[in-house]
Amino acid sequence: MIWMFKRAGAKNSNNKVYQFWQQDNYPIELSTNEMIDQRLNYLHENPVASGLVTEAQYYKYSSAVDYYEEKSGLVPITFM
Repeated sequence: MIWMFKRAGAKNSNNKVYQFWQQDNYPIELSTNEMIDQRLNYLHENPVASGLVTEAQYYKYSSAVDYYEEKSGLVPITFM
């Protein structure tokens, strides 16, 4: 995979060698609770869609466990 990061880095003058993250920035205002819920659900379901886990709350680095099982995950969160 390192060759892909190097190739991406060569295409962008902001990099010295490698590029891992996309440098695009498209901020979206989360102005309603529905929009916040949609984005949170998207984040929680990504590990499931990629096949890392069978259910969102099983992904170790997700806050999904805080929402689905009402337990505390690795990082304490504040519900909005």
